[in-house]
Amino acid sequence: MNRYWIAIDWGTTNFRAFLMHGKTQIALISNSNGLLSIGKMGFSGTLQASLAPWLQQYGKLPIIMAGMVGSRQGWEEVPYVAMPCGISALVTGIRELTTPWGSPAWIVPGVNGMSAWQQPDVMRGEEVQLLGLNALHPASEHRVLLPGTHCKHVHMRDGEITAFSTFMTGELFSLLSMHSILGRDLPAQRENKEVFLQGVKAARHNAPFSHALFSVRTLRLAEKIPEIYIHSYLSGLLIGHELTTLSEFNRVWIVGSSALITRYQLAAEQLLLSLYPANGDDCFVSGLELLFTLITGASI
Repeated sequence: MNRYWIAIDWGTTNFRAFLMHGKTQIALISNSNGLLSIGKMGFSGTLQASLAPWLQQYGKLPIIMAGMVGSRQGWEEVPYVAMPCGISALVTGIRELTTPWGSPAWIVPGVNGMSAWQQPDVMRGEEVQLLGLNALHPASEHRVLLPGTHCKHVHMRDGEITAFSTFMTGELFSLLSMHSILGRDLPAQRENKEVFLQGVKAARHNAPFSHALFSVRTLRLAEKIPEIYIHSYLSGLLIGHELTTLSEFNRVWIVGSSALITRYQLAAEQLLLSLYPANGDDCFVSGLELLFTLITGASI
């Protein structure tokens, strides 16, 4: 029999909850109650307030959560699972808790390991999307790009996460456009496809990264780029630099929102790369559905 349950993506700045009836999403709650907006003691209260309409209608629904909610700054720290890891390792690492109002709840662990450049690397939340991608598009091997604040490039083999590296593309854009000389005293910005692609092309020149960044300022000073399109150029430059690391791969999935997928695909075409889109929410819910089924031992 189909049952109601709640899947939650709880990150640093945003909170999103999916009300599920079996495998079907029937409602969504999205707000800005991420980790940065609540104190350590406020997680249960924030969760209860956010889910109040559903709890009143359906009672003490089971809840499974992933993302930064399981970090050191989150509700309860859930240790990372070392890669290579698949669904069995993630299930073993899940932390169970009971909410003050009686709903059973679980927090999914993140994954850690060494990047392609032999630096420690971590993810929280993306591991769920990767499980979902593999469930929706089964294959013995996947190369996956997950764009966002901290973009992930991932290799999966036989359903296991075997390698990944993180790129600070999204956060760098925010920092440079808002808190550096590159974004100082700019007029209201407008999107421009041609200027965005100009930035992508510049990334192919293999100039030292910080030198390429300074060109955002000098092209503005030289009036080579209109001031209203500076963000477009900066975005293209940052995404282009990130994508140059994927040049050796023929088939790469991109998992995310439609807006980010469109932007990355546009840049990838300029670099003669093929990115195959998968909806980030669909992958996330599918991944949590698999985990929820295993930890509860019952079909949904």
